[in-house]
Amino acid sequence: MNAALTIAGSDSSGGAGIQADLKTFAAHGVYGVCAVTAVTAQHARGLGAGQVLSADVVVAQIEAGMDDFPVAAAKTGMLGSAAIVEAVAASVDRLAIPQLVVDPVVMSGRGDRLLDDEGFAALKRVLLSRACAVTPNRMEAERLAGTSIASLADARDAAHRIHDLGPAAVVITGGHLGEYADEVIDIVYDGHDLTEHRRPRLSASRLHGTGCTFAAAITAALAIDRPLIEAAHAAQGYVAGAIRHAPDLGRGSWPLEHFWRS
Repeated sequence: MNAALTIAGSDSSGGAGIQADLKTFAAHGVYGVCAVTAVTAQHARGLGAGQVLSADVVVAQIEAGMDDFPVAAAKTGMLGSAAIVEAVAASVDRLAIPQLVVDPVVMSGRGDRLLDDEGFAALKRVLLSRACAVTPNRMEAERLAGTSIASLADARDAAHRIHDLGPAAVVITGGHLGEYADEVIDIVYDGHDLTEHRRPRLSASRLHGTGCTFAAAITAALAIDRPLIEAAHAAQGYVAGAIRHAPDLGRGSWPLEHFWRS
C-alpha cells in the first residue's frame, strides 16, 4: 500500500482540512500520513480560535512521515504563515517529496482568513514552482492570476497565467464558476493541453470541505500511479458522489460522505 502525506490545518468538525484529507486517502486505498500546521476550533459555521504551529514543528512532522512511510504523493492545505510555506518548500527539495499537489487555501468556506498576504506571496514565490498541480477555486485563481474570472474564457486565461508561476499543471475547480449554470466545469492545463471536465451541477450550498477533498482525491490517485488528467477527472466524480451522499449532520453546513463508495 502506498502512502500520501497531507500538510494542513485541523477542522473541529472533521469535514474539512486534514481530517477530510485523511478520510479521502483511506477511501482511495491509500495510507494517510499527516503534518498538522495549525490547530483550529473550526467547524461548518466558522473559525472560533486557532493556533498556527511553528515551522520547526511542522518540518519535524514531515520528516517523521517521510522517514517512516512510502510516501508516493503529497498535498498542502492551510499553511498558516509565510514561515511554514517556506519551510515546506525547502522540505520538498531536501526530502525529495514526490508529486506535490498545492491547494492554495487562503480563506475558509465561511470567509475566515487562513493565510495572510506575506504567506500568500511566499506560496506564489517558492511553493508553486515545486507543485505537480495547483487546485484553486475561482476566488483563489483570481488572486493567483491577478485577474477577475467571470466566464469560462476568463478561467482558461487564468489557468495560463497561473501556469506561468511555475506549477506543472493547473486545475481550476468549477464549483464557484458560473454558480447558476447547469454544469460544473473543471479546467486542467498542463502547459500544453487544456482539458475541460464537465459534470451536472449538484447543490453544495450547505456543504463544506469540497476543495480539500478534491485536492486530496487527486493526491491519492497520483499516489497509486494514475496520470494527472485521469486523476483530476476521477476526483470530480468522487466529490460529486460525496456531495450526493452527504449526511444531514451538524448545525451549520454539512460534511461530505467520504466513504460513499464503501
